[in-house]
Amino acid sequence: MRGFLSAFVTASLLSTMLASHTIAQIDPVERRIVEYIDKNEKDALRLLETSVNIASPTEDIAGVRAVGDLYAKEFEAIGMRTKWLDLPAEMKRAGHLLAESTGTKGKRLLLLGHLDTVLSGEKYRLDGQTVHGTGVADMKGGNMVLIQALKALNSVGALRDTRLIVMFTGEEEDSADPIEVSRADMIAAAKRSDLALSFEGTVLNTATVGRRGASSWKLEVEANTGHSGQIFREGMGNGAIFEAARILNSFRENLGGERYLTFNPSLILGGTTVEVKDSDGSASGKTNVVPAKLVVNGDLRFISEEQKESARKRMREIVAKSLPGTKAKITFFDGLPAMTPREGNYELLRTLDKVSQDLGFGKVDALDPGDRGAGDVAFVSDIIPSLDGIGIGGGRNSHAKGESARIDTLPILTKRAAILIYRLTR
Repeated sequence: MRGFLSAFVTASLLSTMLASHTIAQIDPVERRIVEYIDKNEKDALRLLETSVNIASPTEDIAGVRAVGDLYAKEFEAIGMRTKWLDLPAEMKRAGHLLAESTGTKGKRLLLLGHLDTVLSGEKYRLDGQTVHGTGVADMKGGNMVLIQALKALNSVGALRDTRLIVMFTGEEEDSADPIEVSRADMIAAAKRSDLALSFEGTVLNTATVGRRGASSWKLEVEANTGHSGQIFREGMGNGAIFEAARILNSFRENLGGERYLTFNPSLILGGTTVEVKDSDGSASGKTNVVPAKLVVNGDLRFISEEQKESARKRMREIVAKSLPGTKAKITFFDGLPAMTPREGNYELLRTLDKVSQDLGFGKVDALDPGDRGAGDVAFVSDIIPSLDGIGIGGGRNSHAKGESARIDTLPILTKRAAILIYRLTR
């Protein structure tokens, strides 16, 4: 998951949740589901340990596939059919795991996770209630919540005749291009589902109804060049660097402050000569020469397609107003779409909130969409109502060394997920 918000479920919060834990509002079947999760917590932790100890950075095709194979056995053991979805060889990605129950009744649910991690190398290590290891928070802990919830449902016969699709992608952290190919199976699954739940990490007592999308842009400026003593004069003009400064400052003045919209110039190179390749490059120039060229690579985040297109329109208009002696162009590149907050998402949140309160775990609020980066759920959230952020809690240092999560959140969040799925499929 890109830009995962590090958050820590404190001991005091957990104590409050556990102290108020009464299950008077759940029916006898739901009570048996809860009991299964309590009785099988050690098995869940063993599976989590095994998965974390399989290194699976996105580029490690064998490692990603090994995690998928581990999970496939768990799904097959509860009667779900599994299939590995390969991607074209030129994409250099492992592919995705699909597991499906083939019932005929109830709401059709799409359940999302991912197999890959950004880094690799740190093994599973338990320190009190904190579990360390690469991917434990993002998102092998969330995968574990999903798998254990389904095993609990199966233990009481509640998976029988349900219509569930589980999709664990193999390259969420670095999606393969073209997106139309790498996410085609997910989109197809969404089109034959009614609702989607994604198991990225839980942030405190919230769930995610919206996530910002991510895209990028490239600004290229060309200008007349010559002796620096001629700058600003007719026939010479302002040079490439002043033109780029005008554009970037105009972006800040005209687009800054709009809620959920951010734009970040992350790399800038200018001078007499410039070469840029991806996130690297070189430039040369002398102090007595007016700069001829400049390139800026940047990022654009947004909460809806409408906001994205509005921002792009204004950015193009700013770029077009070139200073004398210069010309500029801006190119936009699509990345991950936004998960725009919609009523259907809030309805799912209200259902989860009711489940949580019935279990005695307190209210669940909506996380501010500005506190969460882009994620896979956004590829389906414009098709069906969706909810994210219901996986393991207490995640810290995702995408970095020292990644960790809180294992004492697992029973609580697994029970929430299991009862949520149970009620949605009834």
